[in-house]
Order: sequence, then C-alpha cells, then structure tokens
Amino acid sequence: MHQLAFIVWDPIPELPYIAEWLNWPVRWYGLMFVLGFLVSQQIMFYFFNKDGRPVKDVETLTVYMIFATIIGARLGHMFFYDFDRVLEEPLSIFYIHQGGLASHGGAIGILFALWLYARSRKDQSYFWILDRIVIVVALVGALIRFGNFVNSEILGKPTGTDSGVVFAHVAEQTVYGIDPNQEAFETVEARKATSEEAAGLDGQVVMLDIVFLPQLKDRNSIERILQNNIKAALTYPGVEEQVYLPDGKINYTLASEGGQFKASIPMMGVPRHPAQLYESFYCILIFLFLFWLWKTKRHRLPEGHIFALFLIILFSLRFVDEFFKENQEAFEDSLALNMGQILSIPLVLAGIAILIFIHRKKDNKPREVEA
Repeated sequence: MHQLAFIVWDPIPELPYIAEWLNWPVRWYGLMFVLGFLVSQQIMFYFFNKDGRPVKDVETLTVYMIFATIIGARLGHMFFYDFDRVLEEPLSIFYIHQGGLASHGGAIGILFALWLYARSRKDQSYFWILDRIVIVVALVGALIRFGNFVNSEILGKPTGTDSGVVFAHVAEQTVYGIDPNQEAFETVEARKATSEEAAGLDGQVVMLDIVFLPQLKDRNSIERILQNNIKAALTYPGVEEQVYLPDGKINYTLASEGGQFKASIPMMGVPRHPAQLYESFYCILIFLFLFWLWKTKRHRLPEGHIFALFLIILFSLRFVDEFFKENQEAFEDSLALNMGQILSIPLVLAGIAILIFIHRKKDNKPREVEA
C-alpha cells in the first residue's frame, strides 16, 4: 500500500511551444509571475472603477508594482540570504537569471514603492492603496508558489512517512547533464513503479526510464554508460536528497524496443511536504477573504484595516509554513528559526501595531461614500 501513498512529481519545467515561438526558454515560474500581474491589473481596474478613482492610474501603479517586486525580491534575497556574495561580488545583485528572489524583500519593496506612488495622489492615501494592493498580492503569491511547485523549487522537508511528493525531476536533469551534446539519450523520464517493479524493495520505489538514441546499437557500450556515467549521476548529493539507488547499487532492466534500447532503473524516493502548495492554497484563501472584506465592509472599516489583517494572517501562516520547508541557505541550519521565520515576525507585529493604531484614532472614520 505504501506505493499508493506518494506521488512522483516530474513535470516539464519549460513550456516548449511558447518557448519555441519566443525563441526563449519560458518556465512555469515566470509564466505564473506574469499571469499574476496581468490578472491583478484587471482586478485593480475593478477596484478603482467601483471606488470612483481614475482607472488610468492603475497602469502607473502596475509599473510601480512590477519594478518594486523584482528589485525588492532580488535585493532581499542577496542581503538576507547571500550577503557574503554581495561583499565578494557586488555585481552579483544583477544576476537575476541565476535565480534568487525573496518574498520578504518583495514585500518591503512594494511598501516603499506604494509610499512613493501615494505621495503624488491626494485621492489615494497610503493605507487606501495598500488595502487594495494586498488583495491582489495574495493572488500573485498563490500563482508564484504554484510555479515554484511545478519547477520543483523551494522544497519541503521529508515527511518521514510513506506519504508525500517525490521531486524526481532532479534525477532527469542530472542524467541529461552527462550528455550535453544529446548523443546518447532520446528521453529520460521518472515515474512511480508498478507493484510488480516494486516487489522486493522496501520503500517508495521510483523508476527512471531511459530511452537511448537509435544509433546506439551496442549493448555492451550502453551497459558501460549505465554502470559508470549514469550511476555517477544518480549518486550526486543533490540527487540523493530526492531519489537514491537501493544500497548504492544500480540495477536495471535493459530491453530493445523498436530498434532502440530502453533501460528502467529502480530508485528509492524521498517523500516530501509540498510546502509550495500549502502556501499557494492559503494565499488563495487569504485572497478570497480579503476580497470579500473589501466587497462587503470597505465603507465601514478604517483605512489600513485590510492591510493590517493581510500582514497578520499571511506572515503568521508563513511562519508556520517554514517548519515544513528546507532551509534555503546553509547558515540557517545553525539558527533556532530560519530566515523566513525571522523576517515574518516583524511583519506580523507591524500588522498588529497598525490595527491597534487605526482603531484607537478617534477621528479616523471611513472616507468612502457608497457608490
């Protein structure tokens, strides 16, 4: 029954048709990022229209948000998680193509950018705009974390049980990496083993199917590749954190199908928490709750109320969610709380302080007029 309790997650991280059309690799994370901003912009158009504000301002606001999110998230990652590299190589801040964005840094960037935006608009106070922006930010966060899940990024900790998600894509990438000129493999795919294939193995069995190119006809040459190159690839430390060879030995079945050799290699999977999906799910719930709050109670709530609730709810949940995630950097292993949790605490406290402040102000009454 343990074979039914886990799933093998091995998606295609890039969208081939879109990538071919654009002549540029398009990954799910980037697609979700862009989709989040496009959908959010339409929702902001709705907010501004319902609240009687200039709809054209949404386009300016979108520009502020895009730059604030990217710059803030990048700076946040470099200063919070990779500061040693900043000191050694300051220009690495600009190497966004190498990855590294921190949501806490993005939050700080957005807060600063919206303060700049609100300064020049008398009809849109800082708290007024924040109350609406955080609604769509929750939606964008849900989409981005789903993109992280598809790309097998920001992995959760091992569940320690038969249940969970085995992120097997790293095994594929590593095997492909030993054939940079694409002279050996036609396809490399990971899948859950059948009950017959898992017989005799204790644990979560994952099969790696490798189809060799038709020109490779010599069985002995293929077996040397399996015993040497592929075994070495599957025993890399990063691979063995997700899947590993039973007893460190490579066993396989090798058969010829349609003039091509196909090898099937049994591996043991490490089920992990899908922490990205946990965060994506609660971000959707936050979006729905805050949207309902704006829709039904915005005329009765003081400005800043929705924003404060967003900070308290999101970063309280983020604090808990971090217990299910692997640390992003090695230095976090020596900390009682990881960096994500440390950065969440002041944001939760800020939300509580704002909530107390706005409700203690005797003259702070809703400025909205029923539309």
